Amino acid sequence: MAKITAVLLGAGGRGYRAYGPYALAHPDELQFVAVAEPIDDRRERFGDAHQIPQERRFKSWEDLLAQGKIADALVNCTMDQMHTASTTAALENGYDVLLEKPMAHQLVENVQLVQTAEQYGRLLQICHVLRYTTFFRTIRDIVQSGRLGRIINVDHRENLIFWHMAHSFVRGNWRNLETSAPMILAKCCHDLDILTWILQQDVSRLSSFGSLLHFRPENAPEGAPLRCMDGCPVADDCKFYAPRLYGQDGDRFLLNAVTYEPTAEARLKALETSPYGRCVYHCDNNVVDHQTVNMEMADGTTVSMIMQGHGFEECRTMRYDGTRATLQARFGGHDGNKLTIRDHLSGTTEHIDVKDASASGHGGGDFGLVSSFLKAMRGEPDDTLTSARASLDSHLLAFAAEESRLNGTTINMADFRQRAEASARALTH
Repeated sequence: MAKITAVLLGAGGRGYRAYGPYALAHPDELQFVAVAEPIDDRRERFGDAHQIPQERRFKSWEDLLAQGKIADALVNCTMDQMHTASTTAALENGYDVLLEKPMAHQLVENVQLVQTAEQYGRLLQICHVLRYTTFFRTIRDIVQSGRLGRIINVDHRENLIFWHMAHSFVRGNWRNLETSAPMILAKCCHDLDILTWILQQDVSRLSSFGSLLHFRPENAPEGAPLRCMDGCPVADDCKFYAPRLYGQDGDRFLLNAVTYEPTAEARLKALETSPYGRCVYHCDNNVVDHQTVNMEMADGTTVSMIMQGHGFEECRTMRYDGTRATLQARFGGHDGNKLTIRDHLSGTTEHIDVKDASASGHGGGDFGLVSSFLKAMRGEPDDTLTSARASLDSHLLAFAAEESRLNGTTINMADFRQRAEASARALTH
């Protein structure tokens, strides 16, 4: 098996913790030979872990790509708004690209990326990691086996725990539409992809409702300052109080977002100026905190997908009702993964034990994704491969849901897909 060499753009949480470790665990398959990361601590941390020479540690993706093609593949974990320019340049340089989701934060740019990959004949694979988990592969196999009968309705929920909502979508990088994607895209293109992959059906129509209800200035407790460190009178009663969430020792993504210095003292000091030290009711956030998407599939199956950021645990819950049986499942959460099938005729209940031997994140999906990408590069694609063209549809569904939410309309997806494709070609030519 020939080793594949790669360069990394963006050495934050996904690059360093999700995909980088695959090369350390499987050095015979993958080796990172260069990294681009503007934050010094992150760049040096990744470079040291992968023994990358100093001359191949770059501060920007532009500097790295200016070297020409210096590896077989490129893993792109930059911020969403950088994806289009950096991925386009990588494809033009001859790289096969593994791109973190979402592909891009503007509708037309998603289509342009797919068109560019097809133009240059390069592999562009999107990090829809749920396809690569044993859990969701098991659900897909059950649904496609006919064991549930004809699927009539699906209920799928993406439940964010309250502190994750506040961290990422109120205080954090994905809080504002001016600099990031709509939340339904940033958080749920995973879910839209997995639904169509499990059902093996396209969406024909959809509608969506949602808003920003809670994290608004008018909901701030009386006397709450702009920053938590400025003497909040309700600190003891606020579950979002920043010093409680971030003022800890340790090495976790939540804490490292404030500072990599792993002490409570350093983090409390950083909260005085960090975006993560702001009151959640006094931020510049404008993305939704809850949204529902209703879909009709090509075969008439109806699907409801709910995303909300006020949960008590981080998990996905789902129910597939068929004409013969009902499947209920939970992915993540306090009690771990669960999958149950209830037969309508016999009344029997079967509990299916689904475990993944991989220690990687997303239930083993992170390593499964990298493995699939490497196989595709070797000319051995498997049936979980998330091609750019296949991934595009989940992104189009998210943008259609946002259009429906804002305009109060039902979207015909065939028309929406044609409109998006035509807009991208018009801008390209």
